[in-house]
Amino acid sequence: MAEPEETFATEAGAYRQQRQEFWNAVFTRKRSLLGGYYRRRLQHSYGNLVPAGASVLEIGCGEGHLLAAMRPAQGLGVDFSATAITEARKHYPDLEFLIADAHEFELGERTFDYIIVSELLNDLWDVQAFLAWIRRYCAPHTRLIFNVQSHLWSLPLRAARKLGLAEPLLVQNWLTPHDIQNLLEISGYQPLRHWEEVLVPVNIPLLSTFANRYLVRIFPFRFLAFSAFMLARPSMGPNIAQPTVSVVVAARNESGHIDELMARIPEMGGGTEIIFVEGNSTDDTYDAISRAIEANPQRKCMLLKQPGKGKGDAVRCGFDAATGDILMILDADITVPPEDLPRFYDLVASGGAEFVNGVRLVYPMNDQAMRFANLIGNKFFSQAFSWLLGQPIRDTLCGTKVLRKTDYNRIAENRSFFGDFDPFGDFDLLFGAARLNLKIQEVPIRYRARRYGETNISRWRHGWLLLKMVAFAARRIKFI
Repeated sequence: MAEPEETFATEAGAYRQQRQEFWNAVFTRKRSLLGGYYRRRLQHSYGNLVPAGASVLEIGCGEGHLLAAMRPAQGLGVDFSATAITEARKHYPDLEFLIADAHEFELGERTFDYIIVSELLNDLWDVQAFLAWIRRYCAPHTRLIFNVQSHLWSLPLRAARKLGLAEPLLVQNWLTPHDIQNLLEISGYQPLRHWEEVLVPVNIPLLSTFANRYLVRIFPFRFLAFSAFMLARPSMGPNIAQPTVSVVVAARNESGHIDELMARIPEMGGGTEIIFVEGNSTDDTYDAISRAIEANPQRKCMLLKQPGKGKGDAVRCGFDAATGDILMILDADITVPPEDLPRFYDLVASGGAEFVNGVRLVYPMNDQAMRFANLIGNKFFSQAFSWLLGQPIRDTLCGTKVLRKTDYNRIAENRSFFGDFDPFGDFDLLFGAARLNLKIQEVPIRYRARRYGETNISRWRHGWLLLKMVAFAARRIKFI
């Protein structure tokens, strides 16, 4: 009598062999016509998640059409169907393809920016073992993207298969988004978000485009979607290294705050540099910064003259000049206490977050810290942007934001996707972080009233600009 572990291994081998033979047969014959529109829609969805020029590993790549649609600089497709891989190599000779089982393929020390697993999880023998195996091909910045078909569509699909209108399938696993999230967490990953795509999987003129671009994003239609997506990143282990820090302070007409800033900004990590970007003030802010730097030779400081206008321009100027591993924005009005910056540092340095945003709406504020209209506006925009970005954002306009220099460089490289539209700098970074699927966390801070000078924000004029940004982001992020 066979040992239990031998029986299990035999069952697993028979399961995989049956599916390998099945998919070889599927790829030998002509694909169903009705699936063409759906596959193109998947290519569109993934193309909006994976920027061109990335390194991409697709597991269960079939004939390579989805991998090729992402236009990777380095693309590797893995599939256990020799028939599919032969076709993939014929159609896409500039990409790399490997015949191997998803549970145990070998790629050496290679890692990838993105790992794509499209409609494979429900066909695997052991999903947890698969997820644990591919962990070795993840770098800290790697993003994993999964999609599975909704079981709500099982009956219509079964009927379509009997009529020969849809691709055949063997008996499938029954994974819900909750199941996938749980499997990711116990296999060494951190789920970031999940959402629905494709409400109408066949091409019906006018209706399909409208339904798949707009209706599938909103209640209650999203519950009827054909495909569920989930995005995750590898969980971070302890980080012994001590990254260096650059604190960028955009200062316009803030002369009365400079000495206090110099005294209160803490030393963090492997060393802290303070970059003052003076914004063509009408008071003596520039001279005040020069005097403070001269009086504090023990601090690593830099003084820049802002080349353009607006806080966003000042922040970009400071970030471009920064030498630190971690970049921070601190408003010169000291409404956010500099003593809170180590909280932000710890989250990024430990890998607990990749983009950290301050939240002013948790603790009680000083009476004059924020006017009622500004408070209402902040709450409205926090709800709007949380919905748009797919991650909770309670306070879009808090000036304190922290991220790694390497991630900022990636945001800057992809800035053309959104354009140079943001005078504040907050949304340029938030939209860029969402586009790159960075893990966003928020740190509550106690917001203070400014004690010197006047705010540079016009709540009505800039509020109207924010509304236009919401509409812009909806077109570029949500309804695509």
